[in-house]
Amino acid sequence: MVSTSNTYVEGIFSLMLRAKASDSVESLSGPDEGNERRRKAIESILFSRRFIITYSIVLAGILAAYTLWFWAHRIGGHRRRRVQSCSPPGQPSIGSPKIHKQNNEEERAPLLHQDKQDIRTSKKISLAAYVRSFLIYQPANVPYINKILPSNATTIGILLLLGLNLFFLLYRAEISVATAFVFADRAGLLFVANLPLLYIFAAKNQPLKLLTGASYEGLNIIHRRLGEWMCLLALSHASSMVLVWYITLSARLSFTRFLGLPIIWLGIFAFVSYETLYLTSLGSFRKLWYELFLGLHVVLQAAALAFLWFHHHNSQPYVLAALCIFAIDRLAFRLILKARTMRADLSILEDGETVMLSSNWQLTDVPWWRLSRFDIKNGWKPAEHVFLTIPALSHKHLIQAHPFTIASAAPSPPDSHAWLSFLIRAQDGFSRDLLRYAQYHSTVNVRIDGPYGSSHALNMLHENDVAVILAGGSGIAVAFPLVWSLLATSRDTEPESNTQLKPRVCLIWVVRDKEHVEWLPQDRLDELRDLGCQVMIPAPTGKAGRPDLPHLLDGAAHAWDDELEDPTIGVVVAGPDSMNRTCRNACANLVRQGARLEVSVEKFGW
Repeated sequence: MVSTSNTYVEGIFSLMLRAKASDSVESLSGPDEGNERRRKAIESILFSRRFIITYSIVLAGILAAYTLWFWAHRIGGHRRRRVQSCSPPGQPSIGSPKIHKQNNEEERAPLLHQDKQDIRTSKKISLAAYVRSFLIYQPANVPYINKILPSNATTIGILLLLGLNLFFLLYRAEISVATAFVFADRAGLLFVANLPLLYIFAAKNQPLKLLTGASYEGLNIIHRRLGEWMCLLALSHASSMVLVWYITLSARLSFTRFLGLPIIWLGIFAFVSYETLYLTSLGSFRKLWYELFLGLHVVLQAAALAFLWFHHHNSQPYVLAALCIFAIDRLAFRLILKARTMRADLSILEDGETVMLSSNWQLTDVPWWRLSRFDIKNGWKPAEHVFLTIPALSHKHLIQAHPFTIASAAPSPPDSHAWLSFLIRAQDGFSRDLLRYAQYHSTVNVRIDGPYGSSHALNMLHENDVAVILAGGSGIAVAFPLVWSLLATSRDTEPESNTQLKPRVCLIWVVRDKEHVEWLPQDRLDELRDLGCQVMIPAPTGKAGRPDLPHLLDGAAHAWDDELEDPTIGVVVAGPDSMNRTCRNACANLVRQGARLEVSVEKFGW
């Protein structure tokens, strides 16, 4: 009896290794086709093969639906702004805000005077406002481990993706010791089916940003959570396979010989590679050994793909798709099309811990068909970032690439010259080595990979009546290009043409030390004010403590209430995690009070 059972499961185990989605039950049943138990097992395995194929189809359908919603929302915003821009010249909707030029003392005053009468009208808050407020809200960090949680909207999106995976993992999959091979097969298939998605979320050059407006940072959060889920799938697949060996093969095949089978040890190497990838991707590891994290991430994922390719034939289409995504992103774009080496100037700023790396060049018209139009020499967009490699620092820096946001204003079409600059605060590793190098050298050769980024934040600010940008410390590298782009659009438009709304823009910049204000020259701050921007720089937090950001944000959001009725508000926040969370939750509170507000957080970290 036991021998018959073992023979049966051994046959199913062999079948699991060679079955394809295109096979039929009849072709795999063989002479024992009258055995109902075997037939059901064959049906379960073939169902898994075919069912997993629909996972990619479902994902494509969800992407198509979200893309249609996103572009409908964006087109609607453009139409609304176009209607407003056609209003008669005297209407408040196109008038510039009545803002007096601030001096250095006034820039530390509240945006709203305390004695100013509150003109906000009371109105019934809809259920939709409560829902939007809940989606914007960001919960506190997980206790003890201090794990940072994203906004509720992002969490729900990740949970929906997890729920979809659980459905494809468990649907019609009988879970028992006797059918462990079916669950092991399903878990392995779902793992490889997620591979292309994992790689496309991690890629810098991919279509999701264009289709959905999502930033690389936002997609990277999903990439990390999906990677964690896939590690759990891999563990489930591996442990189930060990269980299959124990209940069917252990009597005649030792565990050592079982591990020595090519299909097993190849799977083990792939499993170890991906689990090591996860462990070295943890925030604590990245913070301590960022350079090692970068190197291991490239080497281990390449090795894991190779092991998976030879591990099982059903993994090969998905491995090939992931490899193509990696090759196009890393090899075609990042090493060839978007790579450029140039000479850059180095200067140490007043705080003694920040390096200004800058370069400039004459812009030329590049035909659309020239491959060089992708690199930094052809310009960039506000708040985009690049990866910097400086071989002169040491031999190890020859293969290291570190991300930095471009701190200078993006060149617009009328410009004939590009001015590129980066603010790099010395911490550890690369940035500290660069500071030491800058103490003895004024120029250096820099390899620039980029630009990268999403225009979602800028588009969102353009489409709203009021734009509020909050920066924390070096977050000004994100904030200034956005503010400058908003104001430059208004400056370059002839007043008589009345084809462009004059923006209502507030910039709030929180710095730790007074020397950090020098990161942005005073004449640039004055120019922003002259163009109509409210600039607020609270007292440095190193001495005065953290400012009341919710109060400042509330004042900025309602600064134009006397000339606009129920304005739409766009908020962009760029700072450390604690500041981002505070501002996001302050925005959630404003939405709950009835404000028509959108918020985008440009998160630090990679």
